[in-house]
Amino acid sequence: MKITDVQFSAGFSSFYFDDQAAIKAGARQNGFTYVGNTATPGFDRIRQSGEAVSVLLQLESGVWAEGDCAAVQYSGAGGRDPLFNAAQYIPFMREVLQPLLIGRDVSDFVGNARFFDDLEHQGRQLHTAIRYGLSQALLDATAKASGRLKMEVICDEYDLPVELKPLSLFGQSGDDRYNAVDKMIMKRVDALPHGLINNIDGKLGRSGGKLKEYVTWLTTRIGQLRSDPGYFPVLHIDVYGTIGLIFGNDPKKIAAYLAGLGERASPFQLYIEGPVDAGNRTDQIALLRQIRDELRSRSSTVKIVADEWCNTYRDIVDFVDADCCDMVQIKTPDLGSIHNTVEAVLYCRSRGTEAYQGGTCNETDVSARTCLHIAQAARPDRVLVKPGMGFDEGMTIVANEMYRNLAILQAKHAALRLAI
Repeated sequence: MKITDVQFSAGFSSFYFDDQAAIKAGARQNGFTYVGNTATPGFDRIRQSGEAVSVLLQLESGVWAEGDCAAVQYSGAGGRDPLFNAAQYIPFMREVLQPLLIGRDVSDFVGNARFFDDLEHQGRQLHTAIRYGLSQALLDATAKASGRLKMEVICDEYDLPVELKPLSLFGQSGDDRYNAVDKMIMKRVDALPHGLINNIDGKLGRSGGKLKEYVTWLTTRIGQLRSDPGYFPVLHIDVYGTIGLIFGNDPKKIAAYLAGLGERASPFQLYIEGPVDAGNRTDQIALLRQIRDELRSRSSTVKIVADEWCNTYRDIVDFVDADCCDMVQIKTPDLGSIHNTVEAVLYCRSRGTEAYQGGTCNETDVSARTCLHIAQAARPDRVLVKPGMGFDEGMTIVANEMYRNLAILQAKHAALRLAI
């Protein structure tokens, strides 16, 4: 089946673009905005409204397939592509992409995804957000043309088994890191709370004391609110390199601090995402490896999650091969086409490194649901609840899509058994 029409529409993403460098440098919050000078090229203000572009593909059957182009909250940071905005990119997409899409056969998702992921314009790949949204639409087109779920398309094209088991979901709190935890415990999320520890004075503390207090509060709060003593969520906290800042990126000091956090987290397993930001990929890998070795020498159970400078499929392979982390965040918009996310998860699994299929609060319902399909096919160890920072909305979108898919698959399997 072929594509007969292509449309692009501007829309909102579920959060905002934030200038991470300015925030880490101490930008002051004023209500929901930040006060101060920007530090990342492309930002007019430290916090800007998030944008998305929907890619709409009409098939010969008259059905429309959809995907949403979106970029991460901290665009332009850690080697990522710059801000993505509709006014700039929609004219380009109409001029360059529309002619390549009309008349294209959608029977082969991965082949189409690779074509556009490799496509160059003026010597460069397309913006990651464009590749991300376009590949979602192409996957939806293949699924609708063939009467399959999107996850079934992935399973078929990568020769993966269809598994009828739920995934481990990870909630993110945003700045509402206390009330959101209560919500997560009530809904029995598998991993929590993300925490958004992106500022030293307000959230980490100059010697790390504020985060220590927060981890202690987390363990106490879970004990107070859980109705089932068998509920043992994983604690996963993203610190955006701030721990490295207060300890001068000294691996011994960082490891000692992290080991102390791990003791406070007991009896829950603690993951720390992005403990340092070394400023480039090579030094980031080396520093994470030193910290991990130090933690092992202390017999600490704390696990390190790579994020900064681990953006592309190639980056993920290099981080995994260097054995510098226990888990890799596969930040879906940063990988461009979604087939790269599938392959990144599968690579992590093949090497024994935990795969966290993440993304950003700054996505849409369409991209979040598509990512859930990818996860149900590739089976990462953890899946981010997204979009937005309110938790409940993202949990509704992701968890309900997962359970709907499971119900459909179970019905299909039951029908096959009856037919046999």
